[in-house]
Amino acid sequence: MKKRLLVSVLAGVMTAAVLSGCSLKGDETAITIGDTEIKADVANFYARYTQAQYETYYSAYMGEDMWNSEASEGMTYEESVKKSIQDTLTTMVLLEQHMNEYDIVLSDEEKKVITDTAQEFEEDNSLEDKEKVSGDKKAVERTLTLMAIQQRMREAIQAGVSTEVSDDEAAQKSMQYVLFSYNTTDESGASVPVSDDEKKELKNQAQEFVKSIKDGGDFEGAAKEAGVEVSVSTFDKESLSPAEELIKAADALEEGGVTDVIETDSGCYVAKVTSLLDREATDTKKNTIIQERKEELYNTTCERWRKETDITIHKDVWKKIDFKDLTVTMNVQEEIPYSDAVKTDDQVEPDAQEEK
Repeated sequence: MKKRLLVSVLAGVMTAAVLSGCSLKGDETAITIGDTEIKADVANFYARYTQAQYETYYSAYMGEDMWNSEASEGMTYEESVKKSIQDTLTTMVLLEQHMNEYDIVLSDEEKKVITDTAQEFEEDNSLEDKEKVSGDKKAVERTLTLMAIQQRMREAIQAGVSTEVSDDEAAQKSMQYVLFSYNTTDESGASVPVSDDEKKELKNQAQEFVKSIKDGGDFEGAAKEAGVEVSVSTFDKESLSPAEELIKAADALEEGGVTDVIETDSGCYVAKVTSLLDREATDTKKNTIIQERKEELYNTTCERWRKETDITIHKDVWKKIDFKDLTVTMNVQEEIPYSDAVKTDDQVEPDAQEEK
C-alpha cells in the first residue's frame, strides 16, 4: 500500500463548526458485529469523514438544507447516508473477521503508514475540532486500519474471479446511423418539436435515404446529401442507446445490412451494420465483464457473512451523530502534476460556518 493512498483518506484538515445536542461518549457501542464492537468514537469519526466529503463537494448543489432533503420515500438524506455508513463499517469488520481465510495480514510498512497518517492528522487539527469529530489518534488509527483491511480483502476476494471471457460473450457490433430529428432549435437555442406535417416530410426523407442506400448508395454520401449527420456506435443486444428500437433492428442484421426507417419519439433512425465484431469495443466489454464479476463476488461474499452474523445497530448512539447540528468540511490536498509532492491549500474550501 502506498503512503499517498492512505494519506488521501484524510485529505488534510477537517474543520468542524459548533456541536449542539446530545453528548457522545467515545466508549459507547455503536454497532455490534458478532463478538466485535464498533465504538462510538470510530463510528463518529468515520461518519464525520463521510459527512465532510458530502458537505465539501455536494452542498453547493444540494443547498443548505441538504441533510433534511428527501433521498427516497420516507427517508431523509441524512438517514440514507448514515445507513450507508453503518453498512460500510459493518462490512469492514466482517472482512477483518475473515482475514485468516485469505491469509491477509497488514505488513509492518502498512501499519507504519497508518500510524504516521494518524499522527499527521493529530498534528494538523486543533484539539477542539478533533473532539467534535472523535478524532483522537486511537480512533483514527482504528478507522484507517479497517479501511486498509477492506482494501486488502477486496483484492484477495476478487482474485478468485475467472478472467476468461470469450469473444462470443463480449461481442460488440458496430454501426453507422443517422437521425432525422423531430426536434429543432429556436432562436434562443431551446429545443422545439416540429409540426406533424414536418414529421411526415422527415419520414419521407428517411425512406428515400433507405432506398438510396439499399440501391447501392454510399451511406456517408447519402447522409451529406440529405443534410443529416452520420454517427458511429458500438452495441450488443442489451444496448439501449441511441434508441432501443434501433438496436433491436440492427442486431438482427448481417454485416453491411441496412435497417428500414425506425421511427421513435425523437425522430426517424436509419442504421448500417459495419462490423459484427468490433475488436476494440469487444476487448473493452471483456474488461467490463471481469470487473462486474469481481464486484459481484465481493458483494455476495460480504452479504453471505452478513447473513451468518448477529449484527446490532445501537440506534440510541447513532441519534447523537447528527449531521444537522455539526457541519464538517475538508481542506483539499492538490496533487502537483508529474510529481509525488502534495500541497494543502487551506484557501480551497472556506471554514465551516456555525449553524444558526
